[in-house]
Amino acid sequence: MHFAVPIFPGSNCDRDTIHAIEDVLDQPVTAVWHQDSDLKKFDAIIIPGGFSYGDYLRTGALAAQSPIMEGIREAADQGKLVLGICNGFQILLETGLLPGAMRRNDHLQFRCSISRLSVENTQTPFTLGFSQGEQIRIPIAHIEGNYYCDEETLQELQQKGQIIFRYAGENPNGSIDYIAGICNERRNVLGMMPHPERAIFDWMGSTDGVKLFTSMLQYWKENNGAA
Repeated sequence: MHFAVPIFPGSNCDRDTIHAIEDVLDQPVTAVWHQDSDLKKFDAIIIPGGFSYGDYLRTGALAAQSPIMEGIREAADQGKLVLGICNGFQILLETGLLPGAMRRNDHLQFRCSISRLSVENTQTPFTLGFSQGEQIRIPIAHIEGNYYCDEETLQELQQKGQIIFRYAGENPNGSIDYIAGICNERRNVLGMMPHPERAIFDWMGSTDGVKLFTSMLQYWKENNGAA
């Protein structure tokens, strides 16, 4: 399973993401500059966190205009797996690959901590290894993680099982309905504010992020006849 990790000016979580793929999955991964739109040879794309274009204008807004996003759209349309983490989630929202928008945290402060999440839907390629309602601990690091959508969109997300992760207990940013991660209707595109790539070793404080990556690999193997 060959992964692509897009790199934008200002990306700073790409190395963590690449190491997670290598260390957890032992699968090939390639860093791809944002000017390259050809992603045909890749099986999955993980858009990393960071501060693409310095978060100027609006988080993810400038990155959403990069040539590579056309390749990511094509990959999503083909059913390939696309994961956006933190700034990657913001970029997916700006491109319209996921519904809603991201606002500043309701307390207007940067929040960096380990958050407790509830796994709301295990019937996705990203959550096959979790149990329904399982509570996990995944780090967050953001100032614009306050997910928002209108009431109609929220009802659709709820009814169609597109809310994949919710904050459990404390809501660290004021996100509507405690949302920490959502997917598209086809369930092959996931955006989440917490950083699973920072929860893969005990010394990180949690290994709960491992299951997300192994779920992606399991799904790919089951759908591609791989051993």
